[in-house]
Formats: sequence, C-alpha cells, structure tokens
Amino acid sequence: MTERVFSRRLRIIGTFMRAACSIGALLAMGALALADPLGLPQVPVPGDNLQSPEKIALGDKLFHDARFSIDGTVSCATCHNDKKAFTDSPLRVSEGHHKLTGTRNAPTVINSAYFTTLFWDGRSGSLEDQSQHPMVNPVEMGLPNHEPVLKIVREDPAYVEAFKKVFGKTGRDVTMEEVKKALASFERTIVSGDSPFDKWYFGGDRNAISEQAKRGFDVFVGSGRCVSCHVVEQTQALFTDNRFHNIGVGINRIQADVPRLAEQFLKAKAAGAEVDKAVLSDPKVSDLGRFAVTDSFDEMGGFKTSTLRNIAVTAPYMHDGSLKTLKDVVKHYNEGGKSPGDPSPINPYLSGGIRPLNLTDQQIDDLVAFMETLTSPAFAAAQTK
Repeated sequence: MTERVFSRRLRIIGTFMRAACSIGALLAMGALALADPLGLPQVPVPGDNLQSPEKIALGDKLFHDARFSIDGTVSCATCHNDKKAFTDSPLRVSEGHHKLTGTRNAPTVINSAYFTTLFWDGRSGSLEDQSQHPMVNPVEMGLPNHEPVLKIVREDPAYVEAFKKVFGKTGRDVTMEEVKKALASFERTIVSGDSPFDKWYFGGDRNAISEQAKRGFDVFVGSGRCVSCHVVEQTQALFTDNRFHNIGVGINRIQADVPRLAEQFLKAKAAGAEVDKAVLSDPKVSDLGRFAVTDSFDEMGGFKTSTLRNIAVTAPYMHDGSLKTLKDVVKHYNEGGKSPGDPSPINPYLSGGIRPLNLTDQQIDDLVAFMETLTSPAFAAAQTK
C-alpha cells in the first residue's frame, strides 16, 4: 500500500470514528456527510451559515425558480443545468431573459464550494454574495432590483413555511440575506469527486484509468506544467490554484485597444458603473478580466483558473467559450498562449509562466485522455469527445 493510499484510508477511518462517537456534534456543525468524496477535502462551511437538510432543500427550490427573472423563464438552473454538469453546454456564452446573450461562458457550479472567489474575474468573495447578482443583471435574469424576489418568498405559502422553519422569519423579516444563505447552502452540496483519476491516484486502483491517461498525467505534471495552476496535492486535488492568470484568451485580440478601454472603464467605474453589469454587456470590457475588479494593470486580461474536474463534460472552454474542445485548449497552451489560426499577436500582459510547451501530437492526445478521467460517475452520461 502506498503512503498516499494509507493516509487516505486513515483519514476516512478517522472520519467514520468521529461520526460514530459524536454524530450530534457533527450535525450541529452543519456536516451532512460521513466522508468526503475521494480526492476532495471537507467542504468549507461559514460559521454564520451552517448546513441543514431543510435549508439545503429551500436553496434547491430557489435555485430552480424561474419566477426570479423578468420574463419568468430563467432560473439559476437555466445556465447551471444539472443534466449538463451544472453548465449550459454547448452554448458558447449564456442566454438570459428574452434570449439575450452576455459575454461569458457559464462555469460549472460543481465544487464551487471550494472556490475562494466566484465569477471568472473573482468579483464575489463568497457563494452567498455571488447568488444575488444574476437576478438583477440586465442580460441574465433582468430584474430591476430584488424586491420581486422578496415579494415571492414572503407571499408564496410554500416559501413562507420554509423560511419560517429554516430561519424563524416571516413577512418583511425575510430579506435577501436569508435567500442568499439558502442558495449558497444548496450549492455547497454540489460536490463531486470519486472520478476514475481519484480511484487510481488516491484509491490505488491501477486499472481505473488507461495507460494513455497515465502517460497524460506524466505530461500534466511534467512537460505540460499544467499542475502549476491546476493543483494536485498528496491527499486531494482541487485542480485549481484559485488565482488569476492572463493566458492570452480574449485579451490578445483587443490588446491595441487596451489603453483606451482601460481609461474609459476606470472613468465609468469612478462615476458609478457596476462591474457586474459592464463585463456582461460589452465583450471588450469583459476581456479586461481581473483588471475590471482590481484596477491593476498587473491583472490585465487575467481570469480565474478553472477546476479541471468534469472538464470533459463542460465544453466549450475559457471565459468566452472560444475554444470548442479539450484538444483546442491544449493546443492553445502548447503555442504559448495563442490559439491555432488566431492572427492576433500574443499580448504584453501575458502571465509569466505561459510559454510554448513543444508537446508532440501524441503528448497532446495523452493529455486529453488524462483530463477525460476527471469526470465523476454522476456526470459520466454527459461525457463528450
């Protein structure tokens, strides 16, 4: 038995022993599962929003309620569909009310409980905060403010009963704080590990993945240098560093316009323009990336490192959905931050670690084969090639 597998087994045994001895204490802390999915750590839960079955069920109902959109057709689940690995694949960018399109591809909600910031540019610091913004974004759910949401949850009998049971509140005492907490509690249950990779790497099953995928993992941690940002640790793998990087997507094509765009955006922001609305309304502003949040030119064109878990079922890729396949993604990195066929030169803001990899065609195929092993069983039916 390898040290990695032994450590993992000790961890699981310890979890079950603690559960057997003090299940009441665990429930009081908001823990709902006896063991974490293979390959993942315990889900972090904030002390002011502990989990409960009733709160999670309420969040589930809110997540799927299309009445929280201006035309009654869009819910959170519209862009984060559980049958599509909580994305709206194969759409390049998401569709909101009245089929309006924004500028960004819908990232999966799966394992978002582990993200330290939310949205492609990290403009929200928690699942609670993130949950409120799509409802009032003009190209997403389109509400003028949150009052229509509050009217529904304060008057709908099912919601009245649920909010009273979960939060002990009714009527005007129910605010967006309770709505946000319930939504976030549900989203923290959308956790997925136990992939073939996990069974091989953490579980010690030598036959869980193919020999080609094993070669791909060697590329992943070696000449491909993917592990630098898509992190794999000794006992867990989030496949993200929760940081932001300029990898040449989007920003390459607008680089000549960056000084003008940046100046205009900063002036608009100082005058009260909302980042959340600006980045989904103008593709060029969207491509400014993390800069739109921090105003730092060091983060120009930077976007959050996506988790690679379930990546094979969440195409297309990148913040703008511009890369259709995993092979396209690998080729982009192999070219040092330049997609094949893109006439734009590489932008001067490119993150320092992005440079040509010189991978062979076989290595590229092997790397794709490895990433296809990161699909959890619950989403394997959506597997695409």
